Amino acid sequence: MTAVDPSTTAEDAAPDAGGDILAVAREQVLERGEGLSQEQVLAVLQLPSDRLSEALALAHEVRMRHCGPEVEVEGIVSLKTGGCPEDCHFCSQSGLFESPVRAAWLDVDRLVEAAKQTAKTGATEFCIVAAVRGPDAKLMEQVRAGIAAIRAEVDINVACSLGMLTQEQVDELAAMGVHRYNHNLETARSHFPEVVTTHSWEERWETLQMVRAAGMEVCCGGIVGMGESLEQRAEFAVQLAGLEPDEVPLNFLIPNPGTPFAHLEVPQGADALMTVAAFRLALPRTVLRFAGGRELTLGDLGAEQGMLGGVNAIIVGNYLTNLGRPAEQDLDMLETLKMPIKALNDTL
Repeated sequence: MTAVDPSTTAEDAAPDAGGDILAVAREQVLERGEGLSQEQVLAVLQLPSDRLSEALALAHEVRMRHCGPEVEVEGIVSLKTGGCPEDCHFCSQSGLFESPVRAAWLDVDRLVEAAKQTAKTGATEFCIVAAVRGPDAKLMEQVRAGIAAIRAEVDINVACSLGMLTQEQVDELAAMGVHRYNHNLETARSHFPEVVTTHSWEERWETLQMVRAAGMEVCCGGIVGMGESLEQRAEFAVQLAGLEPDEVPLNFLIPNPGTPFAHLEVPQGADALMTVAAFRLALPRTVLRFAGGRELTLGDLGAEQGMLGGVNAIIVGNYLTNLGRPAEQDLDMLETLKMPIKALNDTL
């Protein structure tokens, strides 16, 4: 796949979708393995609700053919919570908003215990997250100590999400054996200034390019329902495809009290599910992960529909400052759907 120019926006020209979009997608994506273009993704997003089941079924076929039946399970934990200097309008961890979240650190012993509990669920990935613009020397030392302690006691891949990085920090994390680095672009480039003003979409893109070059896997997704148009949602899907990430976590907005987006409505279930299908058709070979907000937006039935509509990975447990549902419920769902959990040796 040829990477797209990161300057691509919703206004840029794209090839005509041509014909019935799901028929086109069946031949282009399912048979040839080529992701949809921006205009084609938009055509899927604009399908009427009575075609949702058809779109999800095709997305599931694509997932099964190009990714297989296994589901990758991940747990996440916050090493440093709250007090972030950035103004991401969806985030209750920003120190600039009057939210109930207060700054706190997790010690290494509790970090290891969280990794152990995550591994017990069958998860292959454990992600250490910090609410920062980028890591300082103290945080890098905490991460180094935490990874060493986890490796000594837990058989699990360790991922990190520590904000924007310098080249030196990228090299340090790679040397520590970090398997995957998460840094979300959050939304389309054209919509990003409405979501964050203290740094740019391009700064995030640059970190991701360095991560890729250093040999770590790239995890990059965003949040659906932050006031973006369908055109911008299609733009975002294609910009992600151009990055060629190993994983795309799909979050759905939780309007956290005290944040600038507290007034926005929770995304509707049918709209969220059509987005899941469209993203799978844009990213046929990528790990597409259910992440934060799915419980609020989709509920139990919707989550099952998403797992049968292109999703092949899931975060179990809580999402940093937002509660998820018990990991056992998700594991039971996977068992009911007869979806095997990917083994650790398949992710190395």
